[in-house]
Amino acid sequence: MAKVIHSMIRVRDLDASMKFYEAAFGLTSADRFDFDGFTLVYLRNPENDFEIELTWNHGRAEPYTHGDGYGHVAVTVPDLDSEHRRFVERGLNPNPIKEFQRDGALMAKFFFVQDPDGYKIEVLQEHGRYR
Repeated sequence: MAKVIHSMIRVRDLDASMKFYEAAFGLTSADRFDFDGFTLVYLRNPENDFEIELTWNHGRAEPYTHGDGYGHVAVTVPDLDSEHRRFVERGLNPNPIKEFQRDGALMAKFFFVQDPDGYKIEVLQEHGRYR
């Protein structure tokens, strides 16, 4: 069964966003991953393991609007390949499976699918931090 694990939003000022989420909801940084061109910060609180993923695209000067502020809901599954086949068989049109490598090791294996309104959902293989 799928488990919802995080929701992602893009932010223009990472420090200001982190301060807001801590002040408003008690969410603090659980992990941070810096890549070339962007940074991911996962926020959570002790009450649960659902997280807000802040994505900071380095060099972004203009504010995001609701129209271009890309985001998604993420779920994990125990067998990504089987889930992908099931989505295909049911005509759900999943995107191809992709992998993120970090420091030579698998960080994430995933695919995206869109709901009827075009909202994206990330389906991740249970692995590492994605459980």
